[in-house]
Amino acid sequence: MRILVAEDEIDLAEALKMMLEMQKYSVELVHDGADALFYAESTPYDLILLDVMMPKISGFDVLDILRNTPETANVRI
Repeated sequence: MRILVAEDEIDLAEALKMMLEMQKYSVELVHDGADALFYAESTPYDLILLDVMMPKISGFDVLDILRNTPETANVRI
């Protein structure tokens, strides 16, 4: 399972990544909303863990854009 973690607090993002990788998941980290959109639209993920308050683009706006994009509309977020 491929997971994208969008979290601007680096320590929390690294802790999430470590815990998920211990469970044998493939994890990518991004630290702002713009990168979250870029990665989500360019690579298929099974799950996106999305922080609400992030720099550049808020998590709410990222969610809205992903839900209204046919390629990412059904990704679990």
